[in-house]
Amino acid sequence: MKRLNTFLFVLLLIAGVQSCFAAPTIKAKPVVSILGDSYSTFKGYVPEGNRTWYDANPKAEKTDVNDVRQTWWWQVVNDGGFILGVNESYSGSTVCNSGYHFDDYSDRSFITRLPRLGSPDVILIFGATNDSWAKAPLGEFVYSDFKRGHLYEFRPAFAYMLNEAQKLYPGTTIFVIVNDVLDKAVESSIVEVCKHYGVEAIMLHNIDKRQGHPTVQGMKQIKEQVLNVVNAR
Repeated sequence: MKRLNTFLFVLLLIAGVQSCFAAPTIKAKPVVSILGDSYSTFKGYVPEGNRTWYDANPKAEKTDVNDVRQTWWWQVVNDGGFILGVNESYSGSTVCNSGYHFDDYSDRSFITRLPRLGSPDVILIFGATNDSWAKAPLGEFVYSDFKRGHLYEFRPAFAYMLNEAQKLYPGTTIFVIVNDVLDKAVESSIVEVCKHYGVEAIMLHNIDKRQGHPTVQGMKQIKEQVLNVVNAR
């Protein structure tokens, strides 16, 4: 019996020593991808060919943002403990295929760029500002049997975007960030479509801007308001 107890003690001692040197379990950081317009751009951090609003040498009257670390999305990724996947943002882009002066924006629309987000755990969609400013056709609420014409109208195109996002990226958490300067009809349409698809809408408020775009202060405000919602999930 004494030998058995000694043997068990040695086994426990060995197990304890091994546990001390065992590699710690490291939880992988979630990957975040961005689908956006000018608010989410910075030269050198979006796909080549995508137009940008922000860069390292801006004109003072345009913006005071001159470092990628000042952008809302860089701060969300850094402060939130995430990894940046793809930033698929394009300055001046609309969600639907109708752009300014009713030009065809199907080459840059959100619905066109949606499949290019990689393999994210979280998707942050921040758009509709240009749809609002360009007075894109609103259309009706459509949630199935989408036709080509629907993609040139804001409401069905926004629904198509969320419908496709949930199909293309199963298991991914999707958030829609809603700007605080949108036409009321556009804003309410986003809220309605998000509700239909069970996607959380992050309603921004009182964002500091210059020429309609977030300043350094505004970027920080967006980061804070986004993380308040994302961290609560």
